[in-house]
Amino acid sequence: MSRWLPLMSDRLARRDKEYGAGMDVLSDAIAAMRTGRPHSSRTVNFAPWGIRFPASKGAGFHVVLQGTAWLLPPDDTAPVRLGPGDVVLLAHGTGHGLADRPDTPLVDALPAPDGSWPTPPVRGPIGAEETLLLCGAYQLSRARAHPLLTELPPYVHIPARVGAHPRLRAAVDLLGAELAEPQPGSDAIVPALLDTLLLYLLRTWWLTERADRSTGWSAALADPAVAVSLGALHDDPARAWTVEELGALAGLSRAAFARRFTTLVGRAPLAYLTWWRMTTAGRLLRTADLPLRSIAQRSGYSSEFAFAKAFKREYGLAPGQYRKGA
Repeated sequence: MSRWLPLMSDRLARRDKEYGAGMDVLSDAIAAMRTGRPHSSRTVNFAPWGIRFPASKGAGFHVVLQGTAWLLPPDDTAPVRLGPGDVVLLAHGTGHGLADRPDTPLVDALPAPDGSWPTPPVRGPIGAEETLLLCGAYQLSRARAHPLLTELPPYVHIPARVGAHPRLRAAVDLLGAELAEPQPGSDAIVPALLDTLLLYLLRTWWLTERADRSTGWSAALADPAVAVSLGALHDDPARAWTVEELGALAGLSRAAFARRFTTLVGRAPLAYLTWWRMTTAGRLLRTADLPLRSIAQRSGYSSEFAFAKAFKREYGLAPGQYRKGA
């Protein structure tokens, strides 16, 4: 039996590396789109209640901590009943409703200037059914949305199941506790927990969907060859990668790798690399006080001129103009 242990260890190490590559791409996709501070609230609603959430540029989620609620989806499909522990992610910022019953009239919820949502009354009629909700909103830029997020459905419903998704449940519990009883450091902890929760929500969807999909990003990150190559591109986008090198990392011939990558990702390997370089460059111009020369080098260009030409072709603006506008 001992002769199988090294082989098993190699397989586990390879699996962990592939899984890590997928998660790094997921983290990068969120980081590239994030534009501001996320917000959340923990509220008690007393029946009858109904809230209409307007469309936004970001994403949002709802968690039913206690009681029940009905999601009125953005695509006018049938209402979805939410029970205790159910989580819903609305990744595209589309308007939707949430109520105690599908036929309850909805009241518009208007966000405050900082993006937070108003808190409803803490007391209701005697005997009224209570629903405890945990809601959150993320500010994301859709100018160059990563396809990992654009292919998400209008809403992702993750029902509560005993023993399922323990890390997601732990993040929900921690966030709910911080909002219910703020402590020293909560102002820093809550945004970090919100970012963590978003990644757990996306990871849960990805792990659930990948078994049922043969194309798209859930399938791409589940494919060992493509996941390893994507991880390499994201780890070192400035490198002058060739399709042959990426194919060698994936253990495939150049032609076989290029076909598989293009089929699953939707772009040829080097076309995706260029897109990701420009996406990263745009984020750095928006958020980092770095000279153009440094951003050009991080984006894989040896000269500012070559970088500026490629950037303008992609964005329609010179890097300096883009930075001023941002």
